[in-house]
Amino acid sequence: MHATSTIEQVPAPPAVSDSRTFKRAIRDLRQGYANRELWSHLGWQDIKQRYRRSVLGPFWITISQGVIALGLGVLYAVLFGAPVATFLPYVATGLIVWTFISGCLTEGMECFISNEGLIKQLPSPLSVYALRTVWRQMLMFAHNIIVYVIIMLIYVGTLSGPYTLTGNGTCGGANAAWTCHPGIGFDILLAIPGFVLVAINAGWVTMLLGIISTRFRDIPQVINALVQLLFYLTPIVWPLDQVSAVGGNRHQLAETVLPIIQLNPIYHLVQVVRAPLLGQHLSIYSWLAVAGMAIVGWALALVAMRNYRARVSYWV
Repeated sequence: MHATSTIEQVPAPPAVSDSRTFKRAIRDLRQGYANRELWSHLGWQDIKQRYRRSVLGPFWITISQGVIALGLGVLYAVLFGAPVATFLPYVATGLIVWTFISGCLTEGMECFISNEGLIKQLPSPLSVYALRTVWRQMLMFAHNIIVYVIIMLIYVGTLSGPYTLTGNGTCGGANAAWTCHPGIGFDILLAIPGFVLVAINAGWVTMLLGIISTRFRDIPQVINALVQLLFYLTPIVWPLDQVSAVGGNRHQLAETVLPIIQLNPIYHLVQVVRAPLLGQHLSIYSWLAVAGMAIVGWALALVAMRNYRARVSYWV
């Protein structure tokens, strides 16, 4: 009689979930970009829905931006004693870039909350909703840039040569010789890579703030208050020349004000687009600051996506 031998079945190890890995986060971004027909269509529909049944449609974006730029440009030109022919393009271009940045900040915080229904019903990558928000802001930027084109057609005679807003136009301190505004040339094309960098930064800002704001609903109120403060801290409607030019009336404030401005990330984001469009001298520090923000910001966004991407559908 032989003893029967039994082979014990070794239980299979539990499957390791990859929901909290960088691989899954990067896959979400790849799939989100692959769904570009979806988020580009949704972004355009957002614009059409906002101006539905109006006569001019999305061109109200251009008109509104033009009225604000004209009003603030002329008003602050009078207040600061700056020539309208150079100060109005300065204010208009700054407002156009600022509108894109502030739109990505304020609407980016709501990108997941406002898409609650789609997130719960449509199985799509989370990055689709962030890309939808950034794309919508890019469409609005495309409408607003028409204001810049019109202003340049009017003032190109003034801006094509060296000019200044205030002071003697020499920047960088008493020992520097370079001019703040050398004039418009082929450097205007640098605005294209500048805007690409700003859009890349807008992507991680939308993703990161969207996740944080979905979890903590008080964050949007805080960010909205900070956006207003950043607008006044950034030289958009006031001339930086007054503190940077050697002959400016407030040059004595340069040692205090300029370091604060250099630490303001919004200033560099605005400057990499505005400066080439106006024929201004653009510091290499602005390029490095914007590129550095993109690298660090996307690293933080990937960490947030790895840890909390799967929870967003429960938080909305």
